[in-house]
Amino acid sequence: MDVKKIALLVGALLIAAVTAIMAKNMFSGSSAPTAEAAAVVDGPQVLVATRALPVGTIIEPDAFRFQPWPKELIQSAYYIKGEADPAAMTGTVVRYAITAGQPITQGALVKPGDRGFLAAALGPGMRAVTVSVSTQSGVAGFVFPGDRIDLLLSQQIEGEGQSLKASETILRNLRVLATDQRTDSTNEEGKTEVKTFSSITLEATPKIAEKIAVAQTMGSLSLSLRSIADNTAELERAIAAGEVTLPEGKDPKAEKQMLASIATRPSDSGTTFVTGADVSRFSRRSVPVAVKVTATADGATVVMSQPTGPIVRVARGNNVTVVPVGGK
Repeated sequence: MDVKKIALLVGALLIAAVTAIMAKNMFSGSSAPTAEAAAVVDGPQVLVATRALPVGTIIEPDAFRFQPWPKELIQSAYYIKGEADPAAMTGTVVRYAITAGQPITQGALVKPGDRGFLAAALGPGMRAVTVSVSTQSGVAGFVFPGDRIDLLLSQQIEGEGQSLKASETILRNLRVLATDQRTDSTNEEGKTEVKTFSSITLEATPKIAEKIAVAQTMGSLSLSLRSIADNTAELERAIAAGEVTLPEGKDPKAEKQMLASIATRPSDSGTTFVTGADVSRFSRRSVPVAVKVTATADGATVVMSQPTGPIVRVARGNNVTVVPVGGK
């Protein structure tokens, strides 16, 4: 082999070896990128919201927490750890909307007994209505502010010598604002306390408020406590009934807010009822009506029961009796 070619080959191998060694040293000498440690906030701890708190929200213990805050951003309206008592804020109502992670200011909360407390607890366009209840009709005191209930109307309709007993769920998904003058369910020690009450304040739309006012003059009202899981069922019912209209566009946040408002709004549709005949075979299913007896020109006697629906006329000689179909 030519000596010159051998020298060129050896030189190429040497250059390749040196290049490989230099590349190895370059990569091994460079350290992997590391995440910079988050800067530690040097400042007092302030009270911030753990979730979004819309206007009218009744504050619960898990709605806020203390978090370090920069000294230069501290304001006098903030609740500072060591200076504020978080337990005293439970049961207060949000007057101005608070976003998640935002410091809670003293002017954003209204305490029970303060002026405008109940008005702040109401949602936009809603009204507060008070209903008288007893221990039995008030679920023995196991209804607390923030719960949701259905309202039942029980009444006795008088007829001709008999009466019809009926009970009807007239309103659904009503939010409880207060029981008597209580707006929270805890005592001074922060423990849940069951107390009977003689009145309950509910949140309702103006139309539903009118219905409640009329219902109180018709019979006795009772509360039916709803399960927390019923919010999902209420939303499914509204979707099936065609009451839900999704907002234009594809904004998941707007859809979530809209669906949440539907699941928690009171409703006066889809009501159910039960009559005495559904409970006992010896009770009536329809209202007994007054009987009217008249005489015709040819001397025939006609017995009419003033029906309001389909009827059957029964003739016995000159006597004709009008009987409502389906009457019991």
